[in-house]
Amino acid sequence: MVEQQRLTREPRKILITGGAGFIGSNFVHHWCDRYPGDRVVVLDALTYAGNRKNLAGLEGRANLRFVQGDICDRPLIDALLQEEAIDVVAHFAAESHVDRSILGPDAFVRTNVIGTFTLLEAFRQYWNASDQPAHYRFHHVSTDEVYGSLGADDPAFSETTPYAPNSPYSASKAGSDHLVRAYHHTYGLPTLVTNCSNNYGPYHFPEKLIPLMCINILMGKPLPVYGDGQNVRDWLYVGDHCSALDAVIHRGRPGEMYNIGGNNEVKNIDLVNKLCDLMEELAPELPVRPCHQLITFVKDRPGHDRRYAINATKLKTEIGWTPAETVESGLRKTVQWYLSNQDWWQPLLSPEYQAYYKQVYTSV
Repeated sequence: MVEQQRLTREPRKILITGGAGFIGSNFVHHWCDRYPGDRVVVLDALTYAGNRKNLAGLEGRANLRFVQGDICDRPLIDALLQEEAIDVVAHFAAESHVDRSILGPDAFVRTNVIGTFTLLEAFRQYWNASDQPAHYRFHHVSTDEVYGSLGADDPAFSETTPYAPNSPYSASKAGSDHLVRAYHHTYGLPTLVTNCSNNYGPYHFPEKLIPLMCINILMGKPLPVYGDGQNVRDWLYVGDHCSALDAVIHRGRPGEMYNIGGNNEVKNIDLVNKLCDLMEELAPELPVRPCHQLITFVKDRPGHDRRYAINATKLKTEIGWTPAETVESGLRKTVQWYLSNQDWWQPLLSPEYQAYYKQVYTSV
């Protein structure tokens, strides 16, 4: 069915916001590889976590255009929609790191709430002016963190779980989710919302848990683990996430939400131990061996959610998607990528990053 869809579908013109970030750039690679006849417009502000090197090998293609710009810039959004005759918006652009939202929530409200509102308003007016084509889509990429925290025995988050965000980051994403839902309910805008679990894979900025551990192991630095390390996350390989987003854009019902999970619940401390084992296997000349001795427990993050878990039954039942990677296979691919791409991550360890790192992990 999917292969037939690829062969028979009409070419699309897609605007991908945040397309130089972690998940967004992986999605750009996925879409360009899968649909080489589509027009792809990438919009990214190139803040600290946006990196044009993430699009290496794609820029220069006739069907891809990169634009550096802010999603809060309404005239720019209007111009791109009209100039490029966009029929799909895939909205990834967001401030996404919980620790940074605790230190400075302002940017999260501006980008995640005001930015999403700006895009929705621009797309609504553009869609209306185009006589409301049925095939247009506005796909908003969100997070499972909007649901709050689970106890050890609580059922996994479903699409009907009440929102209970606990950080400035998750609250700002919840606000943007509500706006998207309201624009479908009030204006009939053909929206889609997906709420995913923790992603990992290539092009992940070094501040996030998995790349942080890989890089610190390579450098012989402490591996900071919050609290008692018993916090649980459902880990989703970014390639699986991209294939799920592709499926939802093509086969999801407008106005619906879909949870995307990896079926991989792992305690943080167990994940770090898995990474230590993989690094020792794949990088034999580490500065510290065994690298497990680098694990250092640090003061817990304020308001740290204890457990996330995703029930993706709706996605499987309605659309037929399931993840291809296990946490073991996905982590192996990820570790190999960071080992093979040190020229990508080394320049990111800037003085600004080092100052942020010191501020967050004060007890390391």
